[in-house]
Amino acid sequence: MSFKKDFLWGAATASYQIEGAWNEDGKGSNIWDEFSHIPGKVDFGATGDTACDHYHRYKEDVQLMKKCGLKAYRFSISWSRILPEGTGTVNEKGIEFYNNLINELIANNITPFITLYHWDLPSALYVKGGWLNPESVLWFEEYATLIGKTFGDRVKNFITFNEPSVFLGCGYSIGVHAPGYSLGNRDLLRIGQNILLSHGKAVKALRATVKDANIGITLATQPKIPVTKADEKNLEQSYFSCGVDNFIWTTSYWLDPIVKGQYPQELLTQAGDLMPSCSKNDLELINQKIDFIGLNIYEAQYHGDYKRPDGTAHTELSWDVYPDALKWGVLLNYNHYKLPIYITENGISTHDWISLDGKVHDPNRIDFLHRYLKGLKAGIEAGADVRGYFHWSFMDNFEWAKGYNPRFGIVYVDYATKERTLKDSAFWYKNVIESNGENL
Repeated sequence: MSFKKDFLWGAATASYQIEGAWNEDGKGSNIWDEFSHIPGKVDFGATGDTACDHYHRYKEDVQLMKKCGLKAYRFSISWSRILPEGTGTVNEKGIEFYNNLINELIANNITPFITLYHWDLPSALYVKGGWLNPESVLWFEEYATLIGKTFGDRVKNFITFNEPSVFLGCGYSIGVHAPGYSLGNRDLLRIGQNILLSHGKAVKALRATVKDANIGITLATQPKIPVTKADEKNLEQSYFSCGVDNFIWTTSYWLDPIVKGQYPQELLTQAGDLMPSCSKNDLELINQKIDFIGLNIYEAQYHGDYKRPDGTAHTELSWDVYPDALKWGVLLNYNHYKLPIYITENGISTHDWISLDGKVHDPNRIDFLHRYLKGLKAGIEAGADVRGYFHWSFMDNFEWAKGYNPRFGIVYVDYATKERTLKDSAFWYKNVIESNGENL
């Protein structure tokens, strides 16, 4: 079975992490613009003010994508770049930038995938309560409608939200990401439902404005990997278990309402009156048909009797390496929800620098990708319907609260000069793409 002939090999980025031009050409402020300027919130006082300067260098970047052999590119729209106040007046210079980017991608035979929301809520909406405000559902509908009407003649692939668990958990529960809140479960469940309702509105808006749209949502997940064959028996139950203490981080909290039209019963029982009211009409809105599930997978969890060995392989961010993560991630989710899957993010942060020979040698990234892609291939051969893989990330960028130290890209960025250098992994990945993964 292996990879299908039309398998999409790509790479991904996010607007705040690469674009820069944070206050140029009519762009409005967003919560990461505000948060990164608060002393102590981001390592070494880093901000995304200029980031990789992709806003001014997008043509150069698309040519580098072409050199890497990418078939697809997943990027996010900066909401406040096209709607400075979050709603209302459209910023034509922002629209122009994304039109130019999309046209450049298509001219170079690279399929664009648009992510509507990758964590950068407009500040004008934040001061109105942000995702806690039930009006956020209508704000997002207006935003999605604009995207569909403006770009849907050329773009057919859309992701409504990137990792709602992370921007809810890290931004509103733990407080280490924008906007930096530490809320209780009642408010967190209310925000979660507003996000789910917003997703439903966006799907409807995109269906109404884009012919032949291919729509999904991207979730961050740590798949369960069985330690022994016997541990496979209750693997699915363990992975999809969703209670009041872990709901934010579970796949089922997000996908059960979207795919099945209902919250997990375990959560409803445990949360009781903490749950926001959710009518039949609300559930029907959330339960819009989607075409695929996007999975962002970096780490995993072992299920069974496991003791972490000393010296376990780990990344620059101290994340352990799990070669079977993609295999079990796609199998668990495909067998449970029966929807096609894209790996919308997977990659590794390593200690990269330009060597004396002027090149960037990143053998750990190549080895990591080789292991994980072999796992993905095994998952496909075991029956999972996987349509594409997007490496995270195309280029080194602003890694949220960690600033610029972590480097995830297959393209090295010198942040002082903005000069780009293809890493060894870029050439390795190009060979994988050219052989459609048969060389793994």
